[in-house]
Amino acid sequence: MLVEKNVPLQPYNTFGIVARAQALLRVGAEADLLALAADARWQAEPKFVLGGGSNVVLTGDVRALVLKMEIKGMRVLEETERAWIVEAGAGELWHDLVGWTLDQGLPGLENLALIPGTVGAAPVQNIGAYGVELQDRFESLDAFDLLTGRFFVLDAAQCAFGYRDSVFKHAAADGADLSAMPRGFGLAGRAVITRVRLRLPKAWQPELGYLDLERRRQQEGVDRPQARQIFDWVCDIRRAKLPDPSVIGNAGSFFKNPSVSPEQCSDIIAREPRIVHYPMPDGSVKLAAGWLIDACGWKGKSVGKAGVYEKQALVLVNRGQGSDSVTGGEVMTLARAIQTSVYERFGIRLEPEPVVV
Repeated sequence: MLVEKNVPLQPYNTFGIVARAQALLRVGAEADLLALAADARWQAEPKFVLGGGSNVVLTGDVRALVLKMEIKGMRVLEETERAWIVEAGAGELWHDLVGWTLDQGLPGLENLALIPGTVGAAPVQNIGAYGVELQDRFESLDAFDLLTGRFFVLDAAQCAFGYRDSVFKHAAADGADLSAMPRGFGLAGRAVITRVRLRLPKAWQPELGYLDLERRRQQEGVDRPQARQIFDWVCDIRRAKLPDPSVIGNAGSFFKNPSVSPEQCSDIIAREPRIVHYPMPDGSVKLAAGWLIDACGWKGKSVGKAGVYEKQALVLVNRGQGSDSVTGGEVMTLARAIQTSVYERFGIRLEPEPVVV
């Protein structure tokens, strides 16, 4: 087990923020985690799990031991009468997995194309786009308990998926027994996801509920698009709206779309008839956070080297470069200013999506 010291983290976060890890362990196999658990020097030290760094804002150097997840591998694990079960290592890029499944003739993930980050981070965030969330395709995952040094398996119910939420985003109770883990139990800072399994149904149906996709289907004149077509459309739409992190540093959508009651929505519509909103199956109404931010006049504005993307107000970007990069402090100052503006105008509190370290 090789623990590297004083490692630059700018290449490992898509915002391009300059920061360093005091100590970093590259986890390329499950054996690396077992070796870590057996090493008395690190047992009591805090750990920070880092995947693709696409949902992270670093506000300074990281003092915790950084576990850089690099476990690879993609395979069809099982074929049942109704579905294919696909397994991927936590260190694989999510978009690569989506493309690989389509290359194998296995549809189901096409709406989730071009989402940045790694496979291991996907359940943490319960990633979603264009009418599909990870939980819709999830089978199970393998994880490692940093406290006991044991591996365990979680199914969908145990992951307690919600909108951009899961059991991995909530604090763990001290001394809790993972083998008897109830729904809603917290695993933040305690568990490391190593492998993820997805269930891709054989009875595939295209998911075209979002306006952008339906508009593209009409433009193409296709009554029933295939999965590869939807994949291409999603990639085109995302590239037109969102900046490429390799060109402009960013962490994707920075705020969650807030949900309100129908009564709250009616009140807002009375004042703002053009507000973008979507009725949800549970009776609530989801509001477009990007629209709220744009309505407050933030699109294209900056605080220091942190800016609001000109094409999509939901995305905060790095207007610096190299060593003259944006700082995590500038990003969070801008984020708080946006939250204040939206609350003062609409009475809605926006919740950031990225993890702030």
